[in-house]
Amino acid sequence: MRLAVTGREGQVAASLVEAAQDRDDVEVVAVGRPALDLARPDTVFAALEAARPDIVVSAAAYTAVDQAEDEQGLAFAVNAVGAGKVAEAAARLGVPVIHLSTDYVFDGTKDGAYVETDATAPLGVYGGSKLAGEDAVAAANPRHLILRTAWVYSPFGRNFVKTMLRLAADRDEIAVVADQWGNPTSALDIADAILHAAARLRDDRNFAAFGVYHLAGEGDTNWSGFARHILDTSKALGGPHASVRDIATADYPTRARRPANSRLSSARFASAFGWQAPHWRDAVGRVVRRLGGASSPKNAAEASGAL
Repeated sequence: MRLAVTGREGQVAASLVEAAQDRDDVEVVAVGRPALDLARPDTVFAALEAARPDIVVSAAAYTAVDQAEDEQGLAFAVNAVGAGKVAEAAARLGVPVIHLSTDYVFDGTKDGAYVETDATAPLGVYGGSKLAGEDAVAAANPRHLILRTAWVYSPFGRNFVKTMLRLAADRDEIAVVADQWGNPTSALDIADAILHAAARLRDDRNFAAFGVYHLAGEGDTNWSGFARHILDTSKALGGPHASVRDIATADYPTRARRPANSRLSSARFASAFGWQAPHWRDAVGRVVRRLGGASSPKNAAEASGAL
């Protein structure tokens, strides 16, 4: 089975490439710029055709949540038009598409975990562009899995775990938002789930349960709880540590509004594919152990869990 995943630098793409290295039954080809540029729709089909995929994984996206407020045209060009072109290309090639989306399609006002049938209401441009991308993907290719995830981190790219480890190396206390809740999700687990779902699509030619699914880490927490677990794990391993001070969203203003509740129920995915993510605490521990204190983000605003 050959998967073509859009984007070379993203956390999910890197995790998929790594996961495939240990498997004899799957090959992952990462396709990215300049050959495939979602801001240039004319590049999409030729790049994916050259990859000769059995399944296309649409992971590349515009993920600068705050910057999107000032770059609405670019965000929609990549996340809506570009995503639709990827799904269209997959349809022309006669293969399914697995598309990554986000908790930001919701406004965060629900009391409890969101399910796939809940009404969407993005708070900002990024969420709006990703929701438009979901619609474009569904319209372009009936054989689609749209996987909404949240609070993504991994050993790769820029993310919250790396930011916390970097900040802890430079200071004794870190202020972290405590009134936003969600499911920390390892891109390593997302990659495993995608490979599991892809195998099902390969083996079941009559698969009919295409549509939208939520795919997030098991269990929930707030950002400050997430940070404490990262840093406590690091301390236990002899890495950097700092205390965490709870603050409110109002104390850390950002250009774009974030949902107060990003909890996602992944029960539908578990039922359909027989796969469930590990508890977020266990998954975080594995990533922190791999990182060994390494980090790369320039600032916390860049580490919001982009794919």
